[in-house]
Amino acid sequence: MFINAIVNGKEVRAMLDTRASHNFNIEGEVKLLGLKIANSGASLKAVNSPAKPIVDIAKLILVQLVLPSLRVKHDEFMLRELVKRWLNHKVMVRWLSRFFHYLDRYFITRRSLPPLNEVGLTRFHDLVYQEVKSKVKDAVISLIDREREGEQIDRALLKNVLDIFVEIGLGNMKCYEDDFETHLLKDTAAYYSRKASNWILEDSCPDYMLKAEECLKREKDRVAHYLHSSSEQKLLEKVQHELLFVYASQLLEKEHSGCHALLRDDKVDDLSRMYRLFCRIQRGLDPVSQIFKQHVTIEGTALVKQAEDAASSRKAEKRDVVGLQEQVFVRKVIELHDKYLAYVNDCFQNHSLFHKALKEAFEVFCNKGVAGSSSAELLATFCDNILKKGGSEKLSDEAIEETLEKVVKLLAYISDKDLFAEFYRKKLARRLLFDKSANDDHERSILTKLKQQCGGQFTSKMEGMVTDLTLARENQSSFEDYLNSNFHANPGIDLTVTVLTTGFWPSYKSFDLNLPVEMVKCVEVFREFYQTKTKHRKLTWIYSLGTCNINGKFEPKTIELIVTTYQAAALLLFNASDRLSYSEIMTQLNLTDDDVIRLLHSLSCAKYKILNKEPSTKTISSIDVFEFNSKFTDKMRRIKIPLPPVDEKKKVIEDVDKDRRYAIDASIVRIMKSRKILGHQQLVMECVEQLGRMFKPDFKAIKKRIEDLITRDYLERDKDNPNLFRYLA
Repeated sequence: MFINAIVNGKEVRAMLDTRASHNFNIEGEVKLLGLKIANSGASLKAVNSPAKPIVDIAKLILVQLVLPSLRVKHDEFMLRELVKRWLNHKVMVRWLSRFFHYLDRYFITRRSLPPLNEVGLTRFHDLVYQEVKSKVKDAVISLIDREREGEQIDRALLKNVLDIFVEIGLGNMKCYEDDFETHLLKDTAAYYSRKASNWILEDSCPDYMLKAEECLKREKDRVAHYLHSSSEQKLLEKVQHELLFVYASQLLEKEHSGCHALLRDDKVDDLSRMYRLFCRIQRGLDPVSQIFKQHVTIEGTALVKQAEDAASSRKAEKRDVVGLQEQVFVRKVIELHDKYLAYVNDCFQNHSLFHKALKEAFEVFCNKGVAGSSSAELLATFCDNILKKGGSEKLSDEAIEETLEKVVKLLAYISDKDLFAEFYRKKLARRLLFDKSANDDHERSILTKLKQQCGGQFTSKMEGMVTDLTLARENQSSFEDYLNSNFHANPGIDLTVTVLTTGFWPSYKSFDLNLPVEMVKCVEVFREFYQTKTKHRKLTWIYSLGTCNINGKFEPKTIELIVTTYQAAALLLFNASDRLSYSEIMTQLNLTDDDVIRLLHSLSCAKYKILNKEPSTKTISSIDVFEFNSKFTDKMRRIKIPLPPVDEKKKVIEDVDKDRRYAIDASIVRIMKSRKILGHQQLVMECVEQLGRMFKPDFKAIKKRIEDLITRDYLERDKDNPNLFRYLA
């Protein structure tokens, strides 16, 4: 046939012989060859093996022209020659496939033979690629290493060469991966291992990280320009492993520039870079978060020690000075939290690992007391100073809201939240009852925040207290209307009564104080009024919370005295007697020794000596005698005589302990009612888990409550296993 004549005759050989040493237009030559075939009129249908002459054409060109030209060239010149020859070969195969399209479409398909295009490319793979792939791989990697060292290289050339590795696989990446990528990754690891071993000794942590980040950026850039996209992740992982994973510990713990130093010196940009780098490697953030936790713990513990030292040096000073120092301490803790929360959000991109580290660090030192005050009490006192009139914290409304938000965030780290709640409730009660609250909106706002943080049960009593005050104002308005409409019932004294719901408010001692005649009528009038509203509620008078304004008619001038109900009752006794002994006052008032001593001390030994005392000492004893000091005077016409406050801390702690016993009992019963049979260890663990939101129960306390429930027939021990409990319905 004519096709065989072309191949076996001298057409192709002549083309190769005459043009072997010159550049020529392969497309034109193949077109010319094809036209000769077409013009011959040969019947393609008669060709028994149509692919063979095409393969022979390709083989002749590859063996006699392409391979010799590649063998005599090296390095970059070889790469350029390879790219040119590959492009020429693809053109030749494409045109031959077009000329033999009929064979490709019908004859070859029917015989399930590979397409002509595939056959042509396979010949290049078998004859050329297999021989030169190793040299090509070495030349490409050499160029990449030179670029890594800062040289300018022909990226387009590399792109074309690496495309050959991809295309030669005919849709399969095996050639690219096995013959090039594997070797590139090995070389990359070796290259960056050498670099890292020098940098870790020479550079500071920030400088090292700058270089590492730049290397990763450049490797990514290489993928974008000439490497196949499938190599990106593998390549970056190699770089990250050699630069970061291998030297992570040494890098982070560098004495003068490691993670501790960056945190200490507030190197925000470097910390952000550290996060970006170490988040790339598996568990790379674990050591960073641990160092962060250690650093925050150290700083917080230092604040506690500083506050302790300040409190120790001021033991002899006034309580308000010590209290101010405690306020400063809480403010510093808030500032510390603001600082490192910003680090978590900005430098560490809000990562949960760093939120956890911050939480655990603050839990360490936020649960330490200062100068005998628990963190729960300090936080409650801080809130009180913000929310009450005349507090030490002078802030705008916006600043108050912001500060309250931060206080509630700190509360999340306090384990004894129930203790905070009780201290806060005590202070809230004083603000509400004595009209010391600066702004009702702020009071409601913090309750909303606390409710969101700790749940509705946490704030239910406090919300009830605020509601009580609103109802009490309405009740007072009704009482005033009652007095106006019943003139004969008016006691002649301005009387304000606040009716409270027992379950909401802290428990207060109520004594049957023997009221002076002037006050008895007030009580009776209000009782009559209240019975007109309801006959099914009992009123219990808490005189210890009352205040009175009375006029003291002294010889120099009349002075209005603002005193407590106890103080007023004691002073009014002197309207009937000039001199009264300690025992007479105690008997007539029906008070305890402690209360009598407190109120008499405030009237005779403190700043305002309304009563004269014999003997004239600074302490109160049972043999003292008192008389009205008619010569008392003051530059003010209205003075407030404070009554020394009772230390409520002990009672608060006792109340909380009692509530905890009830809570532990309830938790144990709930668990056992659900589980019926449970081991001791599991019961304790489940109990701790249930109660952990409000307080951290002591294991001994839980054990004690279990024993108590056994004696009360809620539980019983298993006869065979004493560590197993059964619920008794």
